[in-house]
Amino acid sequence: MHKPIRKAILPVAGLGTRFLPATKTVPKEMLTVVDRPILQHVVDEAMAAGVEHFVFVTGRNKAVIEDHFDIAYELEDTLRKRGKTAELKMLLDYLPEPGNCSFTRQQAPLGLGHAIWCARELVGNEPFAVLLPDMVTLPGASKTQCLAQCVETYREHGGNVIAVEEVTPEETHQYGVVAVGRDFGRDFEITGMVEKPAKGTAPSNLIISGRYILQPEIFPLLEKVEKGAGGEIQLTDGMKALSDTQSFYGVRFDGRT
Repeated sequence: MHKPIRKAILPVAGLGTRFLPATKTVPKEMLTVVDRPILQHVVDEAMAAGVEHFVFVTGRNKAVIEDHFDIAYELEDTLRKRGKTAELKMLLDYLPEPGNCSFTRQQAPLGLGHAIWCARELVGNEPFAVLLPDMVTLPGASKTQCLAQCVETYREHGGNVIAVEEVTPEETHQYGVVAVGRDFGRDFEITGMVEKPAKGTAPSNLIISGRYILQPEIFPLLEKVEKGAGGEIQLTDGMKALSDTQSFYGVRFDGRT
């Protein structure tokens, strides 16, 4: 019996420079898609997969994220007095249970691997999910969102799980790419990982997407990983080190990102 996935890390410390000028004063994670911020869609996906505790790795000028997942007394009181019960219910329904959100600062822009490492004390010694908050997923034929599919694979195989998506061979040099071992259909064994391989050298056309389930043994490995591209600590390098002693599985997400 594998330990349940109760906690998720959401790295939200990035500056969002790709989305300027929209992100000059608004964190990219709080830009809206339809009727709610991108980050709320991601948290909803995690909740649907059974996640109970959310660990946000933040940076400066991100206090609005913490406020979003807190009560808004004045607004809620006004809605009650005006009889707007539907709007009030909507606000209260998306809030995690009290005490189920934690916030920690990354303090320096040292990459995704460093952001995950910053959450080590809040996660503790249990497996956890990672959701990149600038990626929203839409379910496909299975009607199941990406992280829930990863959790299904984890329950079956244990170990570590990475969501992957297919790109053209000409695009693989822009991403982290996995090598495929035993193939079970929707999921498969990962036998290798390479970050941004040279053109024509990628082991497959399956790229690492923005959803992971990882074992806590990755934390001490991330502490030892040397800085890679852009002077950052790469999560892929930590996962490659962990794959020397633990199994990794890929999930072909059947929806869209």
